[in-house]
Amino acid sequence: MKYEKLAVFTDGGARGNPGPAGLGVVLKHNDKTIASFGEYLGETTNNQAEYLALAAALEAARSHGAKEVDCFLDSELVVKQMRGEYRVKNPGLAPLFLKIWNLTQQFSRVRFHHIPREKNKEADAQVNAAIDRAGR
Repeated sequence: MKYEKLAVFTDGGARGNPGPAGLGVVLKHNDKTIASFGEYLGETTNNQAEYLALAAALEAARSHGAKEVDCFLDSELVVKQMRGEYRVKNPGLAPLFLKIWNLTQQFSRVRFHHIPREKNKEADAQVNAAIDRAGR
């Protein structure tokens, strides 16, 4: 099924920094979850995992036909960098930022919203399940 507008909730986390990491993504249409998944990333930093989660969410939104995407993250750093409020100084994050920037160009509108961790429990659960499945 194709959806014109989606909300995506993303989270990335590492147990240790860097450490075993995972990403979590939840796609919603009109407040109804239409897809959710987690993926084990191997050893990476928390911020890299946050960026990789956002990239995975945008790719999933594109595969569902979305033209407009509202992205909800509990990472203030990633939100402010994607909005252009903070510069990307970390060389490990720069290529991930560029990947996401390029992905955003495939949509008519992408907005980034910072939310409290308590409002992102579904995506966080996907992160932890992915890391747990990997035995980490």
